[in-house]
Amino acid sequence: MRPDDRIRLRHMIDAAEAALGFAAGRTRSDLESNQMLLFALVRAFSVVGEAAARLSEEGRAAAPDVPWRQIVAMRNRLIHAYFDIDRDILWTAIRDELPDLLARLESVPLD
Repeated sequence: MRPDDRIRLRHMIDAAEAALGFAAGRTRSDLESNQMLLFALVRAFSVVGEAAARLSEEGRAAAPDVPWRQIVAMRNRLIHAYFDIDRDILWTAIRDELPDLLARLESVPLD
């Protein structure tokens, strides 16, 4: 795997771990009352998506079960429609989808 792809995968893993840490012990209603939490989660997801967008085809091929296009699309939605973020979708992603994505990313062979 290319060195820059290894770095980008590491960024994705680090940002996913950070997002899960930010959300630990929180509830969906915290997204309404805690703007810092909302901003932190949006930023973490944005880093995941930006790194995914910059992975080479070879890097993506190393994990064909990762939904690369959807990850990048979520990043684009968060960045370009920041004023209209569906917090239910964000919360579902953090609780139901991000743990599985993190496990998939951590299993990618980096050699």
